[in-house]
Amino acid sequence: MRADLDIIQEWIPAGSRVLDLGCGNGELLAWLRDHKQVSGYGLEIDPGNIAACIDKGINVIEQDLDKGLGNFTNDSFDVVVMTQSLQAMHYPDRILEEMLRVGRQCIITFPNFGHWRCRWYLSTKGRMPVSDFLPYTWYNTPNIHFCTFEDFERLCKERDARVLERLAVDREHRHGLGSRLWPNLLGEIGIYRVTGPTARDVRIAT
Repeated sequence: MRADLDIIQEWIPAGSRVLDLGCGNGELLAWLRDHKQVSGYGLEIDPGNIAACIDKGINVIEQDLDKGLGNFTNDSFDVVVMTQSLQAMHYPDRILEEMLRVGRQCIITFPNFGHWRCRWYLSTKGRMPVSDFLPYTWYNTPNIHFCTFEDFERLCKERDARVLERLAVDREHRHGLGSRLWPNLLGEIGIYRVTGPTARDVRIAT
């Protein structure tokens, strides 16, 4: 399983009900089903990924996340997951609100545009960064709303969301003392566990 998904699964209790937004080929949901008896749904828009989910026996719904989660009621899920998709949303603030509405807790990952390499690239080359991790040019990237850790945490504060845990990791999903001390400078990817202001905390499986 992908390294970021392996980190995320540690935050998802066994037997919980999970909604995976932009679930890709269903890798995370399949692993959680087989190893933690998790149930739930994946939302995906790519036909190839939807077919892969069906092949794995994953409950998948074809859905455009920018249109919201109106087909789900409040507190429908224990955990709502969205990995590496926040920056591709037209309305990232709205999807965060929807995630907090339908889930008791949310796990969100995204690339940190405040990382020192991004800053260095902009300051020395005067162009948007292009790298192995961010391989797109400015005119063909699916990533339309880059943010930093500070930006995301400010959005959480504005929406009365509580940050329960945060990991700042590099592209290999390693984290150390430097990224803990200076996450916005040294963290390439943010992995967050957040919840709404009134939600009860969810026990983390060990």
